[in-house]
Amino acid sequence: MSQKNKHIILLSYKEKLLRSIILLRASLHKVQPFDENKDYTFDELEPYDALSDRFIRTVEVAIKFFRSYQIYNEAITSETLRELLLYSEKQGLITKVDIWFEMREVRNQIVHDYLPDQQKMLYDDIINSFAKEIEFLQMQVENKIK
Repeated sequence: MSQKNKHIILLSYKEKLLRSIILLRASLHKVQPFDENKDYTFDELEPYDALSDRFIRTVEVAIKFFRSYQIYNEAITSETLRELLLYSEKQGLITKVDIWFEMREVRNQIVHDYLPDQQKMLYDDIINSFAKEIEFLQMQVENKIK
């Protein structure tokens, strides 16, 4: 594959990633901290469902973006997720590999039904530490990829 084609693919994933981040951030602005003691109506749960879906999508698109970024720069991709995340950390795209493994774990947990106190923990992670990491990624992508 030519470098030009790799660049086109990279820009395509950049666009998908930034779009998913914008949608995630819009959801973040609509939710309040989750109250495990409240009996939410279906309508009240909708913003949390949207947040969950958008978080899952952002994590997935980010990983695809990391792969395209590595292929563009190195002509190969890592064999494991850990290697890919280590590469992304070295390139300054992410702050810490561990937070991305936590994000993947939360992404995996979201698909299961949890008790309200577990939901609170998941949403708190997304709203707080993960949102900061996603914001950092957005700034890096906007500044590094032209």
